[in-house]
Amino acid sequence: MPTTMPAVVKHGPGEAGVALREVPVPVPRTGQVLLRVVAAGVCGTDLHIARDEYRHEAPVVMGHELLAEVEDVGGEVSTEWVGARVVCETYFSTCGSCPLCRAGRPNLCPSRRSIGSFADGGFAPRLALPVGNLHRIEQGGIGAVLAEPLACAAQCLCDPAVVNPGDEVLVLGPGAMGQLSAQIARAQGGTVTLAGLPEDAHRLQIAAGLGLQTLASTPPAESFDVVIEATGSGGGARAALAAARRGGRYVQVGIIGQETPLNLDAVLYKELTLTSGFASTPQSWRRALALISAGQVRLEPLVTSRYPLSQWSAAFQAVRTGEGVKTILEPEASPAPGVLA
Repeated sequence: MPTTMPAVVKHGPGEAGVALREVPVPVPRTGQVLLRVVAAGVCGTDLHIARDEYRHEAPVVMGHELLAEVEDVGGEVSTEWVGARVVCETYFSTCGSCPLCRAGRPNLCPSRRSIGSFADGGFAPRLALPVGNLHRIEQGGIGAVLAEPLACAAQCLCDPAVVNPGDEVLVLGPGAMGQLSAQIARAQGGTVTLAGLPEDAHRLQIAAGLGLQTLASTPPAESFDVVIEATGSGGGARAALAAARRGGRYVQVGIIGQETPLNLDAVLYKELTLTSGFASTPQSWRRALALISAGQVRLEPLVTSRYPLSQWSAAFQAVRTGEGVKTILEPEASPAPGVLA
């Protein structure tokens, strides 16, 4: 095996500080595995990292949404892992001893170091990770790359469940997080409407194919028991607050990346409950994998664009402009890039 490999590295300030560079091929240490990355999803968070709107430590190989195969193992790891098809939790390390870690909330550990931001991630052909991060996944195809964002959506929506059977639910934003959140809300018994803008017609068509109601205009005011903001924009957050019924719930799923003005008096006047969730936990991963296993969430139709690693910039641009739903990088493939569905 070569000793170096290409990787998308955040190495300096701003978007100009992201480039394809040669980096050393990692060697798995004790308790780690070496992964061959099959696919890595490009997330809105990756764009926030590129724009210095999300905490990170440069230089770092980007990418945290992974579908991979175990290629080798380090010390104290069973060789039974070799060849396993896996999806991965994003923590590279946490302290393990703070009150949050001990309470099963490692996502909030002050010392947490995650792949793609503080430890090298999956926008590369190989990645070394602690074996405890891995989940075997047998069913499905390339759509399994969405297991990690599904776990993040489950962290926002499942414990406790924010949707009750019969609730009218509005999800704003037909990107990957919106599509996943809408499917979770439906599995919880909600009647779900996924809203976007007129230019989101292709994304909304995919949602309709999943059996979701769609809306391509401003949501009606005070019409929904639960509103889920997945646009990651100030405008989406304001529309969500306006659309919530009195006594309803507002859930923030999208990352806005900057300060934004909101009418928080609406929270008071309508007695809204505001909740959210950051990253994922072992519990939210159990929820996500159960939803996949039960067929309550469909992932494959959401992968709409795939690019080789050499065309990472085009992949980032596809996400930046809202092309399709989920764009992925395939580090070892050279397919004709572009829109699939």
